[in-house]
Amino acid sequence: MEIIQLRDEYIKLGQALKAAGLVSSGVDAKMVIQDGLVKVNGQVELQRGKKLYENDIVEFEEEQIKIVK
Repeated sequence: MEIIQLRDEYIKLGQALKAAGLVSSGVDAKMVIQDGLVKVNGQVELQRGKKLYENDIVEFEEEQIKIVK
């Protein structure tokens, strides 16, 4: 599980995927999110700008990202 440390109150979903190295660009993040391949806290998320807060879990291609403060 990849851990992402928050610098601010939240991080956007597309930014989190890039920060974790699961996608190489914002365009790639947009595509995988729009295709319904990303889950946030167990639910498919279609918004690239979804705000992630402490303890949120992102799942993509059998990888997980945990957001921590």
